[in-house]
Amino acid sequence: MQKKILLRRFLRSKQFMFGLALVLILMFVAVFADQLAPLDPNEYHTADRLLPPQWFTHGTHGYILGTDSMGRDILSRMIVGAKSSMKVAVLGTLLSLVAGVVLGIIAGYKGGFLDVIIMRCTEVSMCVPTMTLGVVVMAIFGTSIFNLLLVMVISFWMSFARVCRNEVVSIRDREFIQASRALGATNFHIMFTQILPNVTTSLLIVCSNCFGSVILVESCLSYLYLGVQLPTASWGNMIAAGKDFLAIAPWTVIVPGVALMIAVMGFNFLGDGLRDVLDPRQTR
Repeated sequence: MQKKILLRRFLRSKQFMFGLALVLILMFVAVFADQLAPLDPNEYHTADRLLPPQWFTHGTHGYILGTDSMGRDILSRMIVGAKSSMKVAVLGTLLSLVAGVVLGIIAGYKGGFLDVIIMRCTEVSMCVPTMTLGVVVMAIFGTSIFNLLLVMVISFWMSFARVCRNEVVSIRDREFIQASRALGATNFHIMFTQILPNVTTSLLIVCSNCFGSVILVESCLSYLYLGVQLPTASWGNMIAAGKDFLAIAPWTVIVPGVALMIAVMGFNFLGDGLRDVLDPRQTR
């Protein structure tokens, strides 16, 4: 596909451009969270508990999005929560990608009994509810970032493995692969330098969708106080802390809830846009 045609498809895809804009904003906020947060997100102001948003009354000099039950600035905690969510999303997706790609390439290239074993493992793993797995892992091994990432890898490696395996099966017997075998290339060289570059498009689409799913799972576990631990801010534990005050201070739940919705929506739009743009059946 020519670069000009591909660029034109990206620019014409409203889904892709909208999702890309949301993701870039989210990444910018996550990278520069410490500089963007107007106040210390963990500093208590007991005299300012459950203050409503002060954007219209105090401008940028007050609590723009209000305070929570401890008097902490919700805007600052929301910004730092983006950093926590993106950190888990990036690490969880990359680790799932590595595990899924390695197993998927081996299953697709080798075939036979090894392929059957790996694919049956993916099917068994897909039958286990992610939240149930997360609760069990945290209950047995304790709450930590390492265990949280372990849950993400166990929950999402299957998507990468299945896509990678199917792509490898479709190209493993092509002429350029047979030529490499005839020239004495090792299996490792063929799998990771010749086959892998040909499956990156499909993996990129899965990655973008996986980001949103990881953020959602992290927030759900943090809501149960099994994910990112206090006092570190996370959208999930912010919603959990504010649920008891929903009737009198709805902003304590609405603000992190809207941030979570925008983040997941951005990655979903980005993934759908990538799929539509990179689909070879699309017309020029």
